Amino acid sequence: MINHSRWRLGAKKLVVAASVGLAVTAGLAGCSGASSSAGDTPSASVTQAQIDAAMKKKTTITIWTWATTLGGIVDAFEKKYPDITVNVVNVGTGAAHYQKLENAIKAGSGAPDLATVEYQTIPQFALEGSLVDLNTFGYGKYKDLFTPAIWNSTNVNGGLYELPHNAGPTAMFYNKSVFDKYGLDAPTTWAEYAADAKTIHEADPTAYIAADTGDAGMVSSMLWQAGAKPFQVSGTSDVSIDFSGADEKKFTDFYQPLLDDKLLMPASGFSNDWYQGLANGKIATVVSGAWMAGSLKSSVPTGAGQWRVAPMPQYEAGKTASAMNGGGGYAMLKQSPKQRQLVAAEFLKFMETDSQAIQLSIAAGQFPATVKEQNSSEFLEAKNDYFGGQQINKIFSQSAADALKGWQYLPYQSYANSVFSDTAGQAWVGKTTLQDGLKAWGDKLVTYGKQQGFTVK
Repeated sequence: MINHSRWRLGAKKLVVAASVGLAVTAGLAGCSGASSSAGDTPSASVTQAQIDAAMKKKTTITIWTWATTLGGIVDAFEKKYPDITVNVVNVGTGAAHYQKLENAIKAGSGAPDLATVEYQTIPQFALEGSLVDLNTFGYGKYKDLFTPAIWNSTNVNGGLYELPHNAGPTAMFYNKSVFDKYGLDAPTTWAEYAADAKTIHEADPTAYIAADTGDAGMVSSMLWQAGAKPFQVSGTSDVSIDFSGADEKKFTDFYQPLLDDKLLMPASGFSNDWYQGLANGKIATVVSGAWMAGSLKSSVPTGAGQWRVAPMPQYEAGKTASAMNGGGGYAMLKQSPKQRQLVAAEFLKFMETDSQAIQLSIAAGQFPATVKEQNSSEFLEAKNDYFGGQQINKIFSQSAADALKGWQYLPYQSYANSVFSDTAGQAWVGKTTLQDGLKAWGDKLVTYGKQQGFTVK
């Protein structure tokens, strides 16, 4: 139902999609997940003169990402720096991407110069020592360009591991032509959503309100919006995990009947079947981060004019609770040789701080992480032709403001996501209930956390 993509750099499935488990040693537990404060930024050890010299040498850098929205930025960068070539490679989405990245890191060769790393996944790659601290290039000076919450997500224990690329306030993308066909309005509550799911599937057994095969990111966003706080981290090593609360039950009570009645298409996000379903009207909604706007525009061009954006349906009528879904940027791998690191550093600076590049990103469907762009009337009032001329940024901005406070991810969230399918994910194939599956997930995460040196209860 909610597809992340993974922000698709462009949307966490900004799917936050299931990520591969990364080893977090007991020795790292004492610093896991801690983000640097607003204090002094470490001094740069690389000068701009060194970077400028590197830009005049024939160099090719490689980026691993599942994003489909970088083309314009790459073209503009290569035009500005004719000696530089940027290769963008899709090695897989979500878990597959992270698995290949981790394999290259462990092998000591084969890693790209830059790679998509979602905000929730930064700590584990940073703590295992795989990423370059961007303070090396003096990039801490760009702090005030970005919204504080997103900037903090890129900092771990005084190190800066990304310049923020986008944000993922959650909304419901829906195919208006499908809803019109069945005489339905966009649902404003999850109860209405469930009723619409039945209407659509009963009218056409090959059509569904959404597709879902079980995703940790989807569950996180739904629990977040419900007000649940299953993961709580105190200090740097104390962790609490609990899925038994009343707010968790809001989600399971709503979602279990959708699974029991087989009202969701059994297609994974960003699979061929998923794209086909979005294109032919067999999948009517995607609840995801703002980055999904870019994914739909680039990957489902035939849907232009059919799709619209609405706020997340609510658990309680009249409420405005929302959540975040995915988002992230590009991290630099230590395995990258120095010359390529210098070029990659300039590319990061260009992509995330240059006004032309930011506008290209927005035009491709990204929700910006920069304060200036988020607050500009030009951005908020822009009409999006793909979405029938709708001012979709107003919906995303309101969603960001309505995201409930207090949600936290585990300091080993990548591992958590990697074992979701073996525990809670079994509910999607009828082998357990959502409630029991979440308990099994929590139990496994408690055991793992203790093994890694965390104090977990």
